[in-house]
Amino acid sequence: MECSLRAVFRVLLVALSLLVVLPLAAEQRVAVGAYHFPPYVIKPESASPGGLLPELLAALNQLQDQYRFELVATSVTRRYRDLEGGRFDLILFESPNWGWQDTEHEALDLQVEDAEVYVARAEPGRDQSYFDRLKGKRLALYSGYHYGFADFNADQQFLAEEFGAVLTYSHDSNLIMLLRGRADIAVITRSYLQLYQERHPERRSALLVSQRVDQVYQHHALFRRQAPLGPDAFAVLLRRLQEQGQLSSLLGRYYLVVSPAQAPD
Repeated sequence: MECSLRAVFRVLLVALSLLVVLPLAAEQRVAVGAYHFPPYVIKPESASPGGLLPELLAALNQLQDQYRFELVATSVTRRYRDLEGGRFDLILFESPNWGWQDTEHEALDLQVEDAEVYVARAEPGRDQSYFDRLKGKRLALYSGYHYGFADFNADQQFLAEEFGAVLTYSHDSNLIMLLRGRADIAVITRSYLQLYQERHPERRSALLVSQRVDQVYQHHALFRRQAPLGPDAFAVLLRRLQEQGQLSSLLGRYYLVVSPAQAPD
């Protein structure tokens, strides 16, 4: 009788372990490339990356158990090579003007827009005409970014020689240079600028923001061709998030929107 009970107990333990292990085994890892690109990704190499992308991946992981989305840090200059080389499976929030057309990929239009805007220090008599001419002004730019006024040439030497640009790795540093008179114009991601003004309302009146944009981001997701999921499957997951109201809520916190008429489907 005792042996029989032990046998039953062992069977129950095996069955219980299968219930725990099988769902985990069925989950496919999807590596998502990320470089420091505030407010989309903040310090992806850190133990606790911040920004829109980590929150979106957490929401996708909660939504379903077929895929497990994980962040993989890359750099602004290396990201397309890493995608093509298989270091990760996809990368989000990439605009067509940024030069990925020669990279082997599949793409999904996320129907999420953002922009780069010109920002100057507010001074008496200074108006929107101040942004009509950039030549001769001291520009504070983000190193590695592609800018419309420079025909999307991100080469640091070119930007420094042609436009006298100072390049940093921080929007905050560029805005501080502006406020301290060490730069004339900074070019800032619009969503980030709105978050900055939300955090520092006392500085809002000190900044003159252009109505003219340097470029409009038409954000896409790029997939390597051997990725565990492709654009169609990813679009279905985004649509499920959208139907639950999670996607709109998340994007809204970062001053971004997906048009209901154009949401990924």
